[in-house]
Amino acid sequence: MDKKSIKLRRVRESRIKDNRFSQAIKVLHGIPESSSSRAGLSLLAYCYFYIQDFNNAASYYEQLTEMFPENDDYKLYYTQSLYQACLYDQAFQVSNNLLENKSFVGQITKLQAAIKYSQEDVLSAKSLVEACPSDDPDKEVNLGCLLYKDGNYEEALVKFNGALQNQGFKPYLAYNIALCYYKLKEYGLSLKFCADIIEKGIRDHPELSIGMQTEGIEVRSVGNTLTLHETSLTEAFNLKAAIEYQLKNIDAAREALTDMPPRAEYELDAVTLHNQALVNFDQNPTEGFEKLQFLLQQNPFPPETFANLLLLYCQHECYDLAADILAENAHLTYKYLTPYLYEFLDAVITQQTSPSEAYQKFDELASRHTEQLRKLAKQVQEHRNRGDIEVVKKAIMEYEEYLERYIPVLMAQAKIYWDLENYPQVEKIFRKSAEFCNEHDTWRLNVAHVLFMQENKFKEATGFYEPLVKKSYSELLNVNPIILANLCVSYIMTSQNEEAEELMRKIEKEEDQMFFEEPEKKYFHHCIVNLVIGTLYCSKGNYEFGISRVMKSLEPYGKKLGTDTWFYTKRCFLSLIENLAKHMIVLRDSVIEECVQFLEACELHGKRVRTIAYSTMAEENESPNGKETVSYEARQLKAVLLKLQDY
Repeated sequence: MDKKSIKLRRVRESRIKDNRFSQAIKVLHGIPESSSSRAGLSLLAYCYFYIQDFNNAASYYEQLTEMFPENDDYKLYYTQSLYQACLYDQAFQVSNNLLENKSFVGQITKLQAAIKYSQEDVLSAKSLVEACPSDDPDKEVNLGCLLYKDGNYEEALVKFNGALQNQGFKPYLAYNIALCYYKLKEYGLSLKFCADIIEKGIRDHPELSIGMQTEGIEVRSVGNTLTLHETSLTEAFNLKAAIEYQLKNIDAAREALTDMPPRAEYELDAVTLHNQALVNFDQNPTEGFEKLQFLLQQNPFPPETFANLLLLYCQHECYDLAADILAENAHLTYKYLTPYLYEFLDAVITQQTSPSEAYQKFDELASRHTEQLRKLAKQVQEHRNRGDIEVVKKAIMEYEEYLERYIPVLMAQAKIYWDLENYPQVEKIFRKSAEFCNEHDTWRLNVAHVLFMQENKFKEATGFYEPLVKKSYSELLNVNPIILANLCVSYIMTSQNEEAEELMRKIEKEEDQMFFEEPEKKYFHHCIVNLVIGTLYCSKGNYEFGISRVMKSLEPYGKKLGTDTWFYTKRCFLSLIENLAKHMIVLRDSVIEECVQFLEACELHGKRVRTIAYSTMAEENESPNGKETVSYEARQLKAVLLKLQDY
C-alpha cells in the first residue's frame, strides 16, 4: 500500500480565493491576444499552476522568461513549475540563474534542496538545507524530512513536533507526524493526526465536499487546486487507507478513499490511483491490473507500484506476465525491489519451469531468515534481562518484520509439495518452522489445512482450526467459509456432531441477520459448509444424504447459486451419475425426482451464472457464452439422470 511520502517544504505562489481557474483558462484561450500578451500569458501560467497542470504552467512561464528576461519573478515561477512537473535537472539548471539575485537566495536554496531531495541526492540536499538561515521556520521541518529519508523516524518526529509547537497546527506538519508514526507502526497515533487534518478540512473548506461521495451524494469534481494541496486532505485520506489496508480492514480502506474530496479519474494523483487499484482488486482485478500497468509507465510513479504489480501477477498465477514485466523493466529492479523481494519473486517464477530449483532457492532464503530470527530472538531475551524496555520494543519489531518476510517463503516452499499432494512432506516443512511460527495465524491455518487433507488427523486439525474460529466467533461471516466448513467436517469425523450443528446454526443465524440488513449482498458461508459436508458424505458413498445436503445448500437459489458453488455441486452430481451408470449404487425414485426438481430450479435461476470463473484479464461485464452457464449444464445433468432412470 502506498502513502504520499514527505516532501521538503518549499516556496509556493500565494493562493487566491477564486477557484474558477478551469473556466478562466477556457476564456483566455478564446481570446487570441491572450496567448501573446504579457497579462494573458501570466494569467494562463498562474491558472495552470493553480490547478496543478505544471507542464502547461512551465510552458507559459518559459515564454514569459524569454519575453521578459529581466523579470526574475517569472524565472522563479518557471523553476517551481519545472520542479512540480518532476523535470528536476532542468529546474536545477534554471534555478542557478537566480542565485545572483540576493533577494531570492533563501527561496532558491530551499527549492534546490527540494530538487536534490526528490532526486534521492540526500547529501546535497542536506548541505543546502544546512546553508539556510537558522531562523527560517522551514529549516527544522526540512531537517526532519532528511532524517525521515534516512529512516530515523523517531528523530524526524522530534523535529516535526517541534515545528508544530512553534508554528501552530499546519496540515502538512500533522501529515508528516502521522507518516512517522505509520513507519513506527503506531497506527493509533497516526490515525489521530489524520483525523485532525480531516476535521480541519471539513471545518475550513466545506466546498471540498469531504465524505459526500461515500454517502451517495452526487457531487462535481473539486479539481486539483492549491487549496486542496494545502489542506493535505488527499495525503491524509491515502495514509488512513494504507493503515486500514495493513490492518486488513478493506471496507474501511475503501471508505477512506471515497471520503476524500471528489475528483474525476483523470484528475487523480498517482498515489490515490495506486491505492484504489489495491483496495478494489478483489472486486475488479482487471481494472486493478490496468491501473498499476498505467502507473508503471508514468514518471514518477509510487515506488510500491512495481513490487505490487509483480506480486499480484504471481498471486493470480500470471507467472509469464510477471516474468515479462521483470525482463522489460530490469532498470527498475535494483531501485524498487529489495534483494529479498527479488529473490522471492525469482523463485516463484522459477517454480513454474523447475520446481526442484525453486525449492532450493526458497530453502536458501528460508535458512538465512531462520538464522537471523534465532539471532534476534536471543537479542530480545538479552535486552529483557537488562530491562531495556525501549530497546526490547525495537528488537521485537525487527523480529516481527523478519518473521513477516519468512512466512511467505515458507508457504511458497510448502506449496511445491502441496501441489504434488505430498501432504506428509508439507507437514514436515511446517513442523521444522514451529519454533518461530507457532503463534502466527497464517502458519496455524496452513498446518490445519495440511492435517485436514491427510484424512486421518481430523482431531489434530480441529485443534488448529478452533482457535482461529473462536477468535472471530461473534462475527463468523468475517471468517473464510472454507475454514468453517473444514472445522465442521473435522467435528463430524471425530463424532462431535453437536459442536458441528451449533456452529452451523450460528452461521445461519448471522447470514439471516445480514440478509435482513443488506438484502442485495450475497453470503456463501452456510452454503459452502453444507457443500463441503455433502461432498464428504458423497465421497464416503452415502449419496442419499450427501446429495440432499448439497441441494439444501443452494437454497434460496437466487442468493446461493454462483460459479464456485455450482462447481462443487456438479462434481457431486457427476460422481452420483457415474456410480449409478456403473450400477455401484441404487437410489430410490423419490431421491432421483428430488434431484431432477433441483436441477430444474438451477436451470431457471442459472441463466446468467457462469460456469467458468472470470479470467483476471477478462471483461467483467462480458455476457457468458450460452454453453458456459449453469442453465445449460443443469439441463445436461437432468437429461442424463432421466435417461438413467428409464433404464
